[in-house]
Amino acid sequence: MIAAVSVQSLSKHYKDVCAVDKVSFDVQQGHCFGLLGPNGAGKTTTIEIMEGIISATSGQVLYQGLPVDKQMSQQIGIQFQYTALQDFLTVKETLNLFASFYQHTLAQEQLIELCDLSEFINRDNRLLSGGQRQRLLLALALINDPKILFLDEPTTGLDPHARRNFWKLIKNIKAQNKTIILTTHYMDEAEQLCDDIVIMDQGKIIAAGTPHQLLAKHFEDVFIYLPLAQVSNELVTAHGWTKLADRIEIASKNVEQTLTLLMGQGVSLDGLHVKSANLDDLFLKLTGHSLQA
Repeated sequence: MIAAVSVQSLSKHYKDVCAVDKVSFDVQQGHCFGLLGPNGAGKTTTIEIMEGIISATSGQVLYQGLPVDKQMSQQIGIQFQYTALQDFLTVKETLNLFASFYQHTLAQEQLIELCDLSEFINRDNRLLSGGQRQRLLLALALINDPKILFLDEPTTGLDPHARRNFWKLIKNIKAQNKTIILTTHYMDEAEQLCDDIVIMDQGKIIAAGTPHQLLAKHFEDVFIYLPLAQVSNELVTAHGWTKLADRIEIASKNVEQTLTLLMGQGVSLDGLHVKSANLDDLFLKLTGHSLQA
């Protein structure tokens, strides 16, 4: 099966700086693909080359096995992290304006339903909340009925409720067999939405696969946390557990056995917290710093 997007040995140099260093990956049709990394990792440069905004120093990007051409702008949709909207226009007028830029567009009624715009369709752009503004920007990215949708940190600055509402919209769009390429600093977002991820650091790919595959590969343990005062120093030392600022961290391959041990030693389980490793833990393990830092 031909990949929806194939990135092949992509490099980008700015004078003495190598922003992207021989990066290769495939994005499958109908998948949500996550490109993760901190600021300066090279992911934004990679995305901009894929979008045709800037050119690569070397390497290439193929869409359905074919090189990028001028018609590609009609077949992709982009929700930039920062987009200026025209003042004094309503949401409906903005949709009409952007529709005039394309040869083929989705019906406005379909966009309004898909992105849940009906409650503020006649509102001035200046009066939109953060979540409403992002839903409008998503509609603008979908206005040309793209095969491939780029989302650049689309939920940055949104409150948790608005973020989860936005996730529902993304899942609905993906269900239409559209290919989504997502950059995000929110690891719960990547785990919720992405079928495949690539993690970049210092211009290179340091890990690639499904979230489940990567976590299973790098972590066997589940982490158990208890307040520091509840566990004796002797017990901590005997089992090699880790003392943190105000709690004990226990790495366990069998949670039930560990809890049985604790109760057998008379340790109170008040304040117990059990946590599986997540993508931020993975990035910390691979690079020595948090992905969200």
